[in-house]
Amino acid sequence: MANFNDIIGQEQIKEHIKNAISSGKVSHAYVIQGEQFAGKEFIAKIFAMALQCEERGKEGSEIPCQKCHSCRQALSDNQPDIIKVTHEKPNTVSVDDVRAQISGDVGIKPYGSPYKIYIMNEAEKMTVQAQNALLKTLEEPPEYVVIMLLTTNVNALLPTILSRCVVLNMKPVADHLVRKYLMQELQITDYKAEVCVAFARGNIGKARQLAFSEGFENVKDEALSILKYIQDMELHEMVAAANRIREYKLDKSDLIDIMMVWYRDVLLFKATNDMNHLVFREEGSALRQVARRSSYEGIEAVLEALDKAKKRLDANVNPDLVMELLFLTMKENG
Repeated sequence: MANFNDIIGQEQIKEHIKNAISSGKVSHAYVIQGEQFAGKEFIAKIFAMALQCEERGKEGSEIPCQKCHSCRQALSDNQPDIIKVTHEKPNTVSVDDVRAQISGDVGIKPYGSPYKIYIMNEAEKMTVQAQNALLKTLEEPPEYVVIMLLTTNVNALLPTILSRCVVLNMKPVADHLVRKYLMQELQITDYKAEVCVAFARGNIGKARQLAFSEGFENVKDEALSILKYIQDMELHEMVAAANRIREYKLDKSDLIDIMMVWYRDVLLFKATNDMNHLVFREEGSALRQVARRSSYEGIEAVLEALDKAKKRLDANVNPDLVMELLFLTMKENG
């Protein structure tokens, strides 16, 4: 099922979309910006379903109704007037993609719906030429056309594109809503939910993915084995453990995120002597030991080193060197 109630958080976006539909003031173009896995595609799908719903405009009707012919087609991804723009090259949306799937198609009227809706995911991958081709359509779109551009980086789009779009920015979902979703809807245990919530940082799709990811469990265990026994391990052993996470289809930045949550727990416990609000409270004995032997300055230094390591990985610095420097700081400070 898919309706507005299934969108968790994002109240401002939901309100904007509902108002646009009810008032009939639907823009010809939207940009939905949010992190990977945050749910941009889900929001776009519900928006498109609602626009095409055969119950739209009928007093007292809940839209999308999910029962009419159009909604049923949309739920099975077979609605002919909701078009997903694809691209063959993994890192590029080319001018040919835009011309073939949008510019050369907009002149054909909808088959039987009020709108013809184009949804482009990874819009940040459009080349400048592709964006300029799209701009021509945005300047004089047919009245029935709605284009939805989904992106992780709105700054990759030309100002001339953005000036013709309504930009909807997704926000991190409150932790308590993510936790409730994981525990009530997905039946995830409270401890595992806490770890996923802390790690996902308001990204509900990422939290869901982590909850069912065997790889995440393995990376978490790998991280804990380093964190708990760091004083007894040689540097090359720690680097080897960090490299093993490749087998689980996650990367070193995921490992660093887990370590950051651990050291925040250490800092919180050192300050409060209370395990109840910690993410890794099931590791109470080890956390207590690290908190006892580490100074506040040492923990802060480790957290700073973890943040610096993430930035270095993003900048494509040699990953083994990044991890070696990080582990040295961690050994020195607790």
